[in-house]
Amino acid sequence: MTARTRTDVLLMAGFCAFLFFYGLGQFGLIGADEPRYAQVARGMLERRDWITPILGGHVWLEKPPLYYWQAMVAYAIFGVNDVAARIPSACDATLLVIAVYLFFRKFRRGVEADAALITASCAGVIGYARAASMDMPLAASFSVGMLSWWAWRESGKKIYLSLFYIFMALGMLAKGPVAPFLAASVIVLFALGARESRLVLRTVWLPGILLFFAIALPWYVAVQVRNPQFFREFILEHNLARYSSDLYHHRQPFWYYLPVTALALVPWVVFVVAAFVEPVRIWWAERKTVSLEPDLEWQFSLFASCWLVVPVIFFSISQSKLPGYILPAIPAGAVLLADYLRQRLADNEKVSKGLVVLHAVVASAPIVPALLIAYVVTDRRLPGGRPMIFALAVGFALCAAIALTLVSRLRLRMLRFVTLIPVVLSVAAVLKLGTTTIDQKVSARPVAAEIASIETHQLPLAVYGVTRELEYGLAFYRNAVILHYEGGSVPAEEHLLVAPSTWKMNVVKQTAGRRLLFLGHYAPQDVDYYWVAAAALER
Repeated sequence: MTARTRTDVLLMAGFCAFLFFYGLGQFGLIGADEPRYAQVARGMLERRDWITPILGGHVWLEKPPLYYWQAMVAYAIFGVNDVAARIPSACDATLLVIAVYLFFRKFRRGVEADAALITASCAGVIGYARAASMDMPLAASFSVGMLSWWAWRESGKKIYLSLFYIFMALGMLAKGPVAPFLAASVIVLFALGARESRLVLRTVWLPGILLFFAIALPWYVAVQVRNPQFFREFILEHNLARYSSDLYHHRQPFWYYLPVTALALVPWVVFVVAAFVEPVRIWWAERKTVSLEPDLEWQFSLFASCWLVVPVIFFSISQSKLPGYILPAIPAGAVLLADYLRQRLADNEKVSKGLVVLHAVVASAPIVPALLIAYVVTDRRLPGGRPMIFALAVGFALCAAIALTLVSRLRLRMLRFVTLIPVVLSVAAVLKLGTTTIDQKVSARPVAAEIASIETHQLPLAVYGVTRELEYGLAFYRNAVILHYEGGSVPAEEHLLVAPSTWKMNVVKQTAGRRLLFLGHYAPQDVDYYWVAAAALER
């Protein structure tokens, strides 16, 4: 191992450890998905069942099992906790970064460390690497598969084509048929743009197809045999109906993924756009020319561009939109930018000052909300006064430093270094200044801890009028099925109840004729908790 390789490995290890793993448990699981997926994995581990996901006592067939399997292994090693629930995504993100590095080291030598660290530092990658969800397993497996496909296309070695089919199968297990469908769409679009339609037929390789089915098919067959409703629920409802209708109330405007993709590519989005324009411009200029020998340099940029735009277009057409859907496109932006840098550094090309200034502004901007994260979470807006002045001053100083460095004689050679500084500072600021507030305001963990502190033994817990996020979080932290008051169905047994403080009269009305004891109030989320006697005690 050369000195440069050792340096690269240490850089990747350090950045992945900090950006993906450090502080994973500093705030509890948030949103509806994190605690829900984490609880499904816990249930599968407790039952030693690797086939059927169950949530709240019912078969739950919305998602395939790859994340659950990873979380089960993490639970078995580290115990059931927040960190273990998030470790699978952090590991998948690390795998993605390593794959990008190895790909560039083999096929685009000279910027392999840049490519890996650009991928690791994209906002979308950092965010979902720290989330207990299916999005990072899908993005990592899909991205490694696409890199493997290009490695085969450039080298002709079938081992890379085999890897392509293996990782598409893992993508199928991560989130369903969207992985092979997106891959096929990228390859077809690239083949049309490069005017090499034979690539599509050459990709259809029987041993690879058999390998794909050998990995992906057993679980699908097993879960269908055990649960005959699987095809209807998973394929028809949670794939086709979710895509073609607003069945789950996630409607957004058609252009929704343009700003989402731009934000996910921060701090690199300005240069990613510049890198995207270049191959498109060349393609447009040479679309009618005939070339006997393919230009692999240009074609790789075109391939990465197709990889970037296909998920954006595909999910923009969907009637159901969530931010995480676009994650498979983000590594493409990082790869495209890294290759753009390699070509510019080789030619020692200058960069326009306007591009540099715009990049400096975008790269330094995240430090402002990061320094003010506690205000943002609490008040859902940026504050005024001294906190804002201080944050803006730090942001301006970073912006000036980045711009001055990039217009110096060093130019693009310092792009990675100066851009990673605000990334590290922003993540550090959020972890240092915001995790306590995030935990208190949007996680069920402190609510569950307060309730547990006043119990002599664990009672059934019911909710009334609370958010799905709090309900699923309480289910995970108490490891219990949560009861409901909705629909007038008040549990007959003795239980605890959590409800918004504004629902006091509703609680009194629903529990009429039974002993009701107010136990406390959790101010950060404005909920009350009560003890409700069993109905039989009132007779």
